[in-house]
Amino acid sequence: MRRRIVELTILVFIAVIIAFISELRYRNQHVEDKSDLIELPAYEPEMEYGIVVDSLYIFKGKIKRNQFLADILLKHGVSYADIDLAAKRSKKVFDVRRIRRGNNYSVLCKNDSTRKVQYFIYEESPVSFVVFDFRDSIHIHRGKKAVEVKFSKISGVIKSSLWESMVDANADPNLANDLSEIYAWTIDFFGLQKGDHFKVYFEERYVEGQRIGLGKILASNFNHYNKDHFAYYFVQDSMGDYFDEEGKSLRRAFLKAPLTYKRVSSKFSYSRMHPVLKYRRPHLGVDYAAAVGTPVLSVGDGVVQRIYRTKQGGKSIKIKHNGTYTTAYLHLSGYGKGIRTGKKVKQGDIIGYVGKTGLVTGPHLDFRFYKNGKAVDPLKVKSPSVKPVKEMYRAEYDSVIKIYNSILGSFLN
Repeated sequence: MRRRIVELTILVFIAVIIAFISELRYRNQHVEDKSDLIELPAYEPEMEYGIVVDSLYIFKGKIKRNQFLADILLKHGVSYADIDLAAKRSKKVFDVRRIRRGNNYSVLCKNDSTRKVQYFIYEESPVSFVVFDFRDSIHIHRGKKAVEVKFSKISGVIKSSLWESMVDANADPNLANDLSEIYAWTIDFFGLQKGDHFKVYFEERYVEGQRIGLGKILASNFNHYNKDHFAYYFVQDSMGDYFDEEGKSLRRAFLKAPLTYKRVSSKFSYSRMHPVLKYRRPHLGVDYAAAVGTPVLSVGDGVVQRIYRTKQGGKSIKIKHNGTYTTAYLHLSGYGKGIRTGKKVKQGDIIGYVGKTGLVTGPHLDFRFYKNGKAVDPLKVKSPSVKPVKEMYRAEYDSVIKIYNSILGSFLN
């Protein structure tokens, strides 16, 4: 009996060993089989202008001089009737007469012997485009390419001009224009001094890997006459604007100057030697030397109070801004479009153009500033800021400028 038990025990043990070995072989075989599998990549269709173009033949080109929509599409076999229908249907979306020389276009055709046109795409700009869909029925719609925003920073020192300093810093010279607009109410960019310096943190925009231009300036510090002038971009009530470190708007009630000028040729004085009359008399304004035809801007919102001409001042305009301030612009060559007495104007509107009418020796603008009817020196007017950061956004604003200050502080001087 004992012998029988031992034999059974041995048989059970052998059976367990055989089962264990079989399981190991199964698992190894399963792993080996799995390793032999090839994982195919997910299919990603090739897209352009929101259209799957894998199976299409694509022709790309640029609009040539005096080339119209019909000139392009006729070459690709589109009938006059379809071109005319496309032009009519596109009126509410895009006027085909606005096609401009040098802009890109694409013609998407069937990739077979017919080469039948499926789409025509005209690029209005590096971002926006118009699609003419010629498939079952002609349909026109607009689209936009995805814009990637990258962040950059530059710093520089003024040696001669802001524009040249931007070039020296390998930066987009258009930043100089953007800075001059941001600081238009606080810094005279035609009075920069050698040694003035700046730091700018800003956006750059890219489409399909190609840089298409500048975005917003997010933060900057412009040191002028050893005084820091900070500017921070901040959005409140869905409106973005620039503010200083105290949350005051950099926008003022009046522009620093009413035009782009070469130099101040004559300042405010109660006793100036007149260049033509050759005797001393008051000059109750500032002369800005500029080329004939240079646009003259209203320095603030207001109403055209008077359009007049005198022997000495030539063609002139006077604008009333409020119950306290009035400005006048003399020696104009002409007036802005639609400018007339009683016309409401906004800050920055073109009200006239630099000339040399009146008693002058050369083209310039004589700009005058009146406070409560009395002439004051335009270069000494201190204009109050407007629209500060609201108290409800103050904590958020303080957090934002803390980040921006950290970025500006990280610049290499």
